[in-house]
Amino acid sequence: MTTLYDVPAEDLIEALTETFKDEADIEAPEWAAVAKTGVDRELPPEQPDFWERRAASLLRKVAVDGPMGVNALRSEYGTSKQGTTRYRVRPHQKAEGSGSIIRTALQQLEDAGYIETSEADGRRVTGEGRSLLDDTAGEVLESLDRPELERYA
Repeated sequence: MTTLYDVPAEDLIEALTETFKDEADIEAPEWAAVAKTGVDRELPPEQPDFWERRAASLLRKVAVDGPMGVNALRSEYGTSKQGTTRYRVRPHQKAEGSGSIIRTALQQLEDAGYIETSEADGRRVTGEGRSLLDDTAGEVLESLDRPELERYA
């Protein structure tokens, strides 16, 4: 059986993004069009399917590294900032990602039944979420035409 570890992450996230576009529970809030993804950013994301892509990435990240909380995920989705984009004059500093985007996307994944909250650990993937990830990974592996991945088929 194919698992989420058997396929490349970017291909799995792309396939999950297409799945989440049809989901009623995973939908970008009104404020997402103007929200930055972190304090080090100057503009909001320009991808039309950013919200679904971030939700798919969060689901995979929690499945691989979970249980995780919002603060740990903020560190994962952060970058190093160097002043403005134009000049880059400051030394490297770590900037965390937007907690509101991560928290809202995780809450939507909880409403869809893919993630659950545990008391002390943070959020973890449910059986339904693991099943979605593994089924999507199987579909992705079948559609990939890469010889180095034939051993997993």
